[in-house]
Amino acid sequence: MTASTNPERQGLLWVLAAMNFVVGFGAFVVIGVLSPVADDYGISKASAGWIMTIYAIVYAVSSPLLVALSGRVDRTRVLMVGMGLFLLGALTAVMAPSFEVLLAARVIMALGGGLLTPVAASIAIAGALPNQRGRALAIVFGGITLAQAVGVPVGAWLGYAFGWRSTFILVSISAMVGLVAIWLRLPRGIKVVPASLGSLGGVLRSPHLMTAISFTAWFVGALYVVYTYLAPLLEEQYGLARDGVSLMLLIFGFGAVVGNALGGRLTDRFGPTRTLVALCIAQIVVTPILTMVTMPVVVAGIVVAAWSIVGWSFMVAQQSRLASLESNLVPVLFALNASAIYIGSAIGSAIGGWTIAAAGTELLGPVSVLISGLAALSLLVTRALNPARSERAISGDGH
Repeated sequence: MTASTNPERQGLLWVLAAMNFVVGFGAFVVIGVLSPVADDYGISKASAGWIMTIYAIVYAVSSPLLVALSGRVDRTRVLMVGMGLFLLGALTAVMAPSFEVLLAARVIMALGGGLLTPVAASIAIAGALPNQRGRALAIVFGGITLAQAVGVPVGAWLGYAFGWRSTFILVSISAMVGLVAIWLRLPRGIKVVPASLGSLGGVLRSPHLMTAISFTAWFVGALYVVYTYLAPLLEEQYGLARDGVSLMLLIFGFGAVVGNALGGRLTDRFGPTRTLVALCIAQIVVTPILTMVTMPVVVAGIVVAAWSIVGWSFMVAQQSRLASLESNLVPVLFALNASAIYIGSAIGSAIGGWTIAAAGTELLGPVSVLISGLAALSLLVTRALNPARSERAISGDGH
């Protein structure tokens, strides 16, 4: 029986997907409530963006170290510790009396999230056949994209209607459910390739592997230049308020779900590198239209959906590419890749804030294009640094 048809394995993948939903919801829900947070604490919207940026920075720095240090600890226990930290941070956010305490809460959440997502990915790929990795990763990361589809817009609506703290109450409830699900549904003694500080150091010293991982930072950075400030952009460009912003975030979220599934299929069909090249080109075309062209709201919704599909199709392809480059280093590669997601989001959020302060929201798209170009360049550099292994990533294992 293959990994794709084993009911027990399918159940494991869906539990991991649900766990990633909680992480994605808690990490990204702040995108929809920047304005309420700014109003509550009397700060600018650009400053409020730090609740995304600080999460990203802490996650990026801590995730590889935590995964390496916990490499020989039972994976289920690691996931429970991660979800416990995530819950503690969410509860702290609910009660935060100042913006500084809210930032501290986001630090705690990032420490938990840094354990959860890369460990889930390494479990998913450990039992998958080479030509089924894309589908397995698509299921597990479908939780994050579903959080984009449902959690972020729901959180935005709650934030505008009842205050931003209500969104973190919902995150806390979700984390409690996630903790119980991990305890009851995940088996003990799950076997994956153990990570270590030595393997982490080996990857960090490899120009080939670090350049391969850097694609994620560049691609996500290009996305987050715009995405972090999507709600203020929609408010300014189209005069949208609570319901309009929430609807656009819902459209973006469902685009993310489609993109995640599409990315898995494209990866299994064409190989990860070809898929990533196509996505870079598509993002370069679509993103400037979103920020520089004022169009009917319905058309804007279609563009947001297309942009989201393009932006969220990359994850499965990138992780499959990394696994094909060094299969014995998958846990560390996935942890560093997860860090690169948040490095990219931190860089993108910061550049987006600077762009708005200096030139307004219209130039967010062109700035995003420049960073997408760097993502595409990293694919070429990776191949040049190690052609043999990069050819495996181009064709994809099992093809």
